Amino acid sequence: MRPGELIASDRPAQPTELAAAWATLAQVMDPEVPVVSVVDLGIVRDLDWQAGHLHVVVTPTYSGCPATEVIESDIRDALEQAGFRAPHLERKLTPAWSTDWITEGGRERLRAYGIAPPQGSASKRSLLGESPVVVCPQCASTHTDVLSEFGSTACKALYRCRECLEPFDYFKCI
Repeated sequence: MRPGELIASDRPAQPTELAAAWATLAQVMDPEVPVVSVVDLGIVRDLDWQAGHLHVVVTPTYSGCPATEVIESDIRDALEQAGFRAPHLERKLTPAWSTDWITEGGRERLRAYGIAPPQGSASKRSLLGESPVVVCPQCASTHTDVLSEFGSTACKALYRCRECLEPFDYFKCI
């Protein structure tokens, strides 16, 4: 029996059903950074059951993210393939997504992929007006320079390491 087939009425979901949905979503990768899942990015904010259907709350990394519709479609497709019939997705823009929501596992996968993960707490940095110390994902040097505030996507900046001389993306604190 598939997880979604277990829900045929408005009865409360079993913990194993929600765990199965979370496990399914942990396999849905971000289309722009295909090494981190939507769960690792923290854009899936909540799962519950409403009117016999899985209800998924999604907050895009920013309101104008061009990948938002693709991500939502990928989430819906993965859940339906796992047996969750007609999942309902709710796009929630408040509170706004923050890089603080990225899991430690997601940060490690970004680093291994060659993208410097956001450093520290976004909310604390913005209050203090601090610039991040960006660590090179190739050699771990802190001797890095920003080349452009805009990297391969709007949520990344382009940096260069002064030690290994490699350019790399830095996932900006938001």
